[in-house]
Amino acid sequence: MSAVKASPVMAPENGFHIRGSLLARNTVLNFICATVPLAIGVVSIPYVIHGLGVDRFGVLSLAWVMAGYFNFLNLGLGPATTKFVAELLGKEESHRLPLVVWTSVSLSTALGALGAVALTAATPLFIERVFKLSPSLTGEAHLVFLLIAWSFPVVFAMGSLRGVLEAAQRFDLTNAVTLPLNSAIYLIPALAVWLGFGLPAIVGFLLLSRLVAVLAYLVLGLRLFPSLRQTFVFDRKVLRPLLSFGGWVSVGSVVGPIITYLDRFLIGALISMAAVGYYAAPYEAISRTAVLPGALVGVLFPAFSALGASQRHADIENFFVRSVRFVSLGMGALVILMVFFARDILKIWLGTDFANRSTSAFQIISLCMLLMSVFWVPHVLLQAVGRPDIPSKFLLWELPLYAGLAWYLILRLGITGAALAWMIRVVVHDCLLAWMCARLGLVPLRSWVAGRMAIALSSLAGLAALLAGLSILGLGLPARAAVAVVLTVLFSLAAWRHGLQVDEKQSLRRGLMRVHPFVPFRSVREAR
Repeated sequence: MSAVKASPVMAPENGFHIRGSLLARNTVLNFICATVPLAIGVVSIPYVIHGLGVDRFGVLSLAWVMAGYFNFLNLGLGPATTKFVAELLGKEESHRLPLVVWTSVSLSTALGALGAVALTAATPLFIERVFKLSPSLTGEAHLVFLLIAWSFPVVFAMGSLRGVLEAAQRFDLTNAVTLPLNSAIYLIPALAVWLGFGLPAIVGFLLLSRLVAVLAYLVLGLRLFPSLRQTFVFDRKVLRPLLSFGGWVSVGSVVGPIITYLDRFLIGALISMAAVGYYAAPYEAISRTAVLPGALVGVLFPAFSALGASQRHADIENFFVRSVRFVSLGMGALVILMVFFARDILKIWLGTDFANRSTSAFQIISLCMLLMSVFWVPHVLLQAVGRPDIPSKFLLWELPLYAGLAWYLILRLGITGAALAWMIRVVVHDCLLAWMCARLGLVPLRSWVAGRMAIALSSLAGLAALLAGLSILGLGLPARAAVAVVLTVLFSLAAWRHGLQVDEKQSLRRGLMRVHPFVPFRSVREAR
């Protein structure tokens, strides 16, 4: 045995064990790491726009988009690394970690270099033909795109190295790196504008921050798993499972955004660009509510992978049901409030015109977000047990059907039709995911409505019924808001008392008490 100490994640002498308090702690850490940079962005972006000018900020925004979208060239190796490292830890075969880790890092870096060559070759086309840039911006934009292109090897390797820490449930370490890194996306441009630097310098500083992050992940991984220091191996036998798994994840990451933004293109083509604004603004606001379920899903993926590898099927079902219930209770109350106060929210936020035109779409999209958040859990479970092809195949089958349905409903009902088409697709997709989890023997369908889950659903239905009755009374906004606050507090107390089991409450308390930004390396014991 080598030295790297014990943790709540691994205790080989007692078998692999993942506690609910650990998952709760990691979910909160992920949530903090996701929300803090968003808050920084809200404050800093207006200053950056004013300092750079709208045109140069547009180039910076395009650079961010290109950097994100070209990540599909990594072929999903980051999630693949997380899955296979978690499986090795679950089976207590951590002596095989160098095979997976270094093969993945090497391949990611090579794919990043290929992506850099591809974007470098395509940059003149983007600059001269695709984007409409003023002559004064052409030189800066060309340099910015080249810098982004040659950051790909670093960014792609970063995904694999971060996956090693996530597989070990060391989200305290990943967030200690990711929080300042994601905050730097907004802080560096603001600081650079204040100091008088131009656009290429801003992008250069951003890339330097990513290089620092890669080195941090590398050092943390080597300290956490000393066997990675002892052997550097590129194993061709590992390539096939990595690429097979990561390839299907990559298919989903390409098709998913197409489905997500298809309705906007159709609205623009069939109605008007103004209608796109009436639809997109509420959608973007509602999508931000997915931060909490997103934080949980990131923790569940390595947990499900490890439990599946160690044949802990009962634990998988237990964590699955609890996660679905937590998301339903947390997101359900928020969505119900958004549905019943949709017109008021839009009127205060965007004005009466938006309230008149977008309320129905806002309500439907809110319900869609609840369904999507709940069914991220079966989605990630299928990926964790080695079936990432199932969600991706569903998306491929749904794309043409959804396109036809959205076209028809948009012509008939405008942006409300677009929202209805989105909801129909989400419901069908979610039902297919639930059915496949049951068919593969992972989670029976009865678990969705049994025990405490039935209590949670009943509580949500009761809150919705009370708010519906409140809206019928015709009270003014202050009175309705005050009553809604009281009802929500009562719902929260009832959900805590009756919707959660005693051990779940204890796990949540312990997890929250253990939230802090960085935990020393008293963490993982690996076997040789």
